[in-house]
This record gives sequence, structure tokens and C-alpha cells, in this order.
Amino acid sequence: MPAKINLKQILAFAAQNEVSDVHFQVGVPPTVRHNGQLIPVKHRALTEEDTQYVGQLLSGVEDEKTFRREIREYDGSYSLSGVARFRVNIFRQNSKYAAVLRVIPLKTRSFAQLNLPDVFERIADLRRGLVLITGATGNGKSTTLASILNHVNKNRRAHIVTIEDPIEYLFVNDQAIISQREVGSDTESFSTALRGALRQDPDIIMVGELRDLQTVDTCLKAAETGHMVMASIHTPDVLRTLGRLLSYFPPDEQMTVRQRLSENLMAIISLRLLINIEGTGLIPACEIMMVNKTIEMCIKYPEKTGEILKHVAKNRDFGMQTFDQHLIDLVKAKKISMDEAMIAADQAEQLERDLTLGI
Repeated sequence: MPAKINLKQILAFAAQNEVSDVHFQVGVPPTVRHNGQLIPVKHRALTEEDTQYVGQLLSGVEDEKTFRREIREYDGSYSLSGVARFRVNIFRQNSKYAAVLRVIPLKTRSFAQLNLPDVFERIADLRRGLVLITGATGNGKSTTLASILNHVNKNRRAHIVTIEDPIEYLFVNDQAIISQREVGSDTESFSTALRGALRQDPDIIMVGELRDLQTVDTCLKAAETGHMVMASIHTPDVLRTLGRLLSYFPPDEQMTVRQRLSENLMAIISLRLLINIEGTGLIPACEIMMVNKTIEMCIKYPEKTGEILKHVAKNRDFGMQTFDQHLIDLVKAKKISMDEAMIAADQAEQLERDLTLGI
């Protein structure tokens, strides 16, 4: 009988080698995602006993029969003292257990370390309204939000309330007081915690994910009452983020929601992680919309919403940029390759022409 899998050793290896995710599945060795690529580690193929053992350790359900009876899907977190934290998802596939862990470093990185544009410092200094960080899974939303909150923590005497499922980055109070609440263990739901947060004297409320109408509506209400609300949402770009927010509401309410968004939305930042030119790491490309009077009108009136990206492109001095504008900057700075930019571009042919003309 093979020895039990050494889970702590594998997770420590992942954290030390800047892996983003770790996969455990029957029939293959533990597999890590590094710089966007899945790579098997040097280990024997996992058995059903291995993955169940991993699931029991990560979920904290020690009894084998209880685990098999009660655990079909499980979301949670796992901490390896002094090494890293991990966001955990355990699931069954083909009647066998599997698990995927997202690596969350113990230290929050600065805007400069994450290669984020200078405008992020201005966004972190906002005192009211709604700021959304968007992007596909694994494109740095949580890391970016943590970096913004860390900047506030180091520079302002403020009360920050985070509502997460699960808690990812752990903060230590510096200039700010930070209250971190986890859905499930500390509160019933995002919407319940949001309502409670309004009575907790917050300066900033951070919501880990916008998932439903009630959460979106409560976030807007919090912004309307003068709070700073930051949240993430799984949408790929600015226009589709606005569309998703509106889609949560019945059609007869959407004009009112447009009015509310136009008055309270401060910024949308959409992220895409790309392989750097050396092939040694990832670098973000950002689409950034800051709300000024022109953008406000575009949000408010449906017939003008399609003009938003045109205004974003024209307002680089205000900190705005389209994805393709940022891709051009990254190619010129020799941070990403031309090929990587072409794959990621919204309008690849136009991007190639702009780079050729030196725009």
C-alpha cells in the first residue's frame, strides 16, 4: 500500500514556486498551474484513497464515513502556517474525490510589484462610491483588491470591512482597523453582512464577489449613503460589466438602476493576466474606466452606452485606457511579446497597425 500523500510538502512547494493553483485528481500526479500552464509534479499517480485523504484534511472532516456521506462539494480555506493560505474547492467527479486549491500568498504586494498603473493609487484614495474589479477567474481580482486595501491600511486611519467567501488575504491592522467576515462562519450571506456593515461605522466595504440582485442592490445603497464600496465580479471587460449589473434587475427597473450607477459608480477596472516577455511570470493588462461627466451620461442613457470605450480611449490623461491601449504600452516597454498582445487584443489587426505606425 503506498504511503499517504504529503499534502503539506506539496503545498509548500507550490507556494515557494509562485504556483497559482494546485490540482489533486485520481489517476494523475498532483498538478500545478505555473505561469498559466498546467505542470505535473514529480509524484506517483494519485489513488482514490489519496484524494479522499486530501479532502478530509482540507475540509476538517476526520471520520471517513461522515466525509463520504456529507461532502459532495465543499468551498473553504486552508492555512499552512508561515507559508501561505489556500482557497479550497473539493468536488466529486466520476464518483471520486478531487480538489483544486488557489494559492494565496501571505504578503500583499504593492501596485508597483503587481505592475499596476499609477491610477490605482488615486482609486485607493477615493472616499465614496462604487469601484469594481472585474475579470475571468484566475486573472488577479482578489490580489488587486488586496493591494488596494493594503495601500489604504498603510496610509489612512479608516475602518475597512471585508465580506468574503472564503477569506483570502489576511490583513494586520496598520493605520486602519480591518474587520474580515467570512460567509458561512461569520455571517449568513453577502447581503446579510452588507446590511450589517452599514451599522459598523465603515469607511470602506469590500465585497469579495457580486453574485445576485440583492448583493448588487445593497452595494449600490451603501455607495448612495456615502460609503466607499469595492467589489469583484466575473465579467471580462467594462461594457459587459455594465450589462451584467443591469441584467440582475427586472427590465422595468433598469432605467432607475442606470441613474443610480451613473451617480455612484466611480471606476471599473478589468484585468487580463498575460505571460511576460521572458516567460517567467504573469503581467496584467488593464481596461480602466473612471467615471466623469461624459461617462456618467453614457451610463445613464442606453443609446449612449456603446460610446463608452471611445471616451475611455480619449481620456488617458485622466487615467483611463482600453485593453488594446495598454497592450501597446506593454509591448513598447518590452514587458510582453507582440504575439501575446495579438492573442489578447480586442482588435488585433488595428493593434498591429498602431504598433507598426508607432502610435
